[in-house]
Formats: sequence, structure tokens, C-alpha cells
Amino acid sequence: MTTIPTAAPAAHAAPAANRYGVGAATPAFAPLPILQPGTRLPEGASYLPSGASTSIWGRLPSARDTPVLTVRPGASVVIDTVSHEGLLPDQGQHPAAFFAAHGVHPDAVLLDAIEIAEHAPRDPANDGPHVVTGPIAVEGAMPGDLLRITVEKLEPRVPYGVISNRHGKGALPGVLPRSRETVSVFAAVEERGGELVGTMPLTEGGVRSVVFPLAPFLGTMGVAPAAGARPHSVPPGPHGGNIDIKLLTEGSVLYLPVQVPDALAYVGDPHFAQGDGEVALTALEASLRATLTFDVVPAADARREFGDLTGPLVRTPEYLVPTGLDPDLNAAMRKCVRAAIDLLQARWGMDEHLAYAYLSAATDFDISQVVDVVCGVHARIREADFADVPAGTAPQNGTGAPA
Repeated sequence: MTTIPTAAPAAHAAPAANRYGVGAATPAFAPLPILQPGTRLPEGASYLPSGASTSIWGRLPSARDTPVLTVRPGASVVIDTVSHEGLLPDQGQHPAAFFAAHGVHPDAVLLDAIEIAEHAPRDPANDGPHVVTGPIAVEGAMPGDLLRITVEKLEPRVPYGVISNRHGKGALPGVLPRSRETVSVFAAVEERGGELVGTMPLTEGGVRSVVFPLAPFLGTMGVAPAAGARPHSVPPGPHGGNIDIKLLTEGSVLYLPVQVPDALAYVGDPHFAQGDGEVALTALEASLRATLTFDVVPAADARREFGDLTGPLVRTPEYLVPTGLDPDLNAAMRKCVRAAIDLLQARWGMDEHLAYAYLSAATDFDISQVVDVVCGVHARIREADFADVPAGTAPQNGTGAPA
């Protein structure tokens, strides 16, 4: 669960009870400050707001895009991200009205969400739903290097989010939603026992008696691909993008193969919580303020540490997490197993047949998501299992073959 921050409430905040005009029959929202653009920033922080001029709606940055921020390796940046839920045409493309219908006070609707809905260009017929902030140029990053993004801090910007099933998509297309209309479930964030939790009712309009922990992360983290056209925001790929790996919480690291000079990084699709699979189509989508550190791992060091990395790699305090991506879930699984074997060979010099056996005995392979055209599978390799491996065991050519 996510602990309520100790920062003082925002100047406009009313008392916790019914502070957003929530009806008397439902509990109050959590007493969180509303993180409007440019407010409550750490002193001296490098800051990138979200908005029509600093974000892309429905597409990802390409090699042709001009960076909205340039940083040196090692720089930390506070970045605002905006959820697409409440902004889309099937929800009225009017965030203030959409959220007001769920008891949200106008002061608790993000101004950058309103700006994006009104002014950011998007082709509803051809573009994806996601809002991404960027691109960010990281000076000196070159193809062959890895961009290392460390998730330092993730703060909820609002105390609510939305889970949607739409257009016959999700894990049960053609079955749910029962109607042809989008089903958007509003989920209030509440304080329960000093923790922040998501809440839902058992029946439509009922008391919010179902409670689940929050574990905020950014569903989209990526670099610009080498192709000139902006990619659609939905399918992930070697560039990262909409990978929806819920392990990317505070303290985790994402490694991405750099595709173009200066990487041109971007982040978005913020989530408060997600189950592996993301079966309904979306997670608990809600806006976050992220503090991220951008580093460059030179190509030679990257090969020595991880081998020839061709797709996203996550590192948590406990796990190394290789990935597999493919429109066919079975193929995504096979790609993830291959990536995991290659990683074990490159990093620790493990024989291929022994690596295969180890993965079968000790590693979980999780379905990241099955709803983004390209399915995702990720493996959780415990680094502690290799704590006794002598230094220098891994081959030095970074290929997994004997040096």
C-alpha cells in the first residue's frame, strides 16, 4: 500500500470529509494535495510539466521530434504525467464535466488535463489514447548504449482514477463490455489505516467496500525508435513504450537500448495500480508526478553487464527482469525465456542447459499485459540466487559464449 505523504494540504483544500463534494453516503477522498502544474515542487528541481506543448497524445516521439528538455547523464527530473482517462471522446473529452459527475470538485481536476483535452492534437480514428510527456534528450546517448531510467519517486497528483473497458477490447473481446458503450469505472483513493488504497463497490452505486493496495508506476517509458514516423502509443516494442510492467515502482530501474542520438526519452500512461495481465484493457489509470534519473550505460559496459540487450530490461531491488514482446502471447513467452537464458549466460557465464533448468525451477514468468496488440511477458530472476557466484565468472565478450 502507498503511505499518505506528510506534506501539508494544498491551500485550496477543504476539510477531509466531503472535501470534493462526495455524497454523504460515500466515504471521503484521501486528503491528498492536488499537484497542479508547477505547484509543490522541490526547491531547485529540474521540472518538466505536462501540457499541449510538452506532451504528445496518442503517439510516441520519433527521431524527428525536437526535445522539450535536454539533460546531462545523471540528471534527475521531476516530470508531470497525465492519465488519458476522462479526456477521451467516448468520455466526452471534457475532464471537468466527466469527473464532476463522480463527485470531484473543480479544483481537483488537473489544469494540464483540461488543456490537453482541449488543445493537444489527436486523430481519434488513428491515434492511441495515451498522453506522454517528452521527448527528453539525454546528452551523449548513442545507439548501442543503454538508457538507464531510475524511478526515484512517484506521487499521486489526484485522489482518484478510472478503470475502463471499451470497444470490445480487453481479454474477453466480444463478451465484455456487454453493450457497445465504454464502461468506465471510477475508483476513489481513500485513507484506510494510514495507507492509500483504491476503492470500489460490489454493485453499481453501492458503498465502496472493495479495497486494494496502490502501487504506482508509469505504464509507458521509452526512447524514440529510429524510424521517422511517430509510433502508435499502444503497442510496446524494443524501444519500450507501453510496456505496462507493474514492477516499475519507486526504486526500480529500466534499461532501454538507445535507438537514436540523445535517446529522446518519454514517459506517461500513469497507473495507481495494475494486476498482471491488465485484463479489462486499462489499469487504475491516474495521473502521477514522477522524479526520474537518466543515465547512459556505454555500449561496452552494457554488453559486459547484460549481453546484447535488444529490448527493455527492468531491475528491482530483488529481481532482474528480462522481457518478451510479441502479438502472439506464446511467442512473447518464448522470447522472454530466450532473453532470460541469454542474460544468465552473459551476466554469470551460466551454461545454456543449466540456465534453462534454473529458470524452470526458480523463476516466475508473468504476463505483463494481453491488451496492447503486442503482448508482454516478463521474468523475475532473483539476483540473490547468484550471490555466491565468484566475480569474473561471466565470459568477457558479452555474447554468452566462451570468451
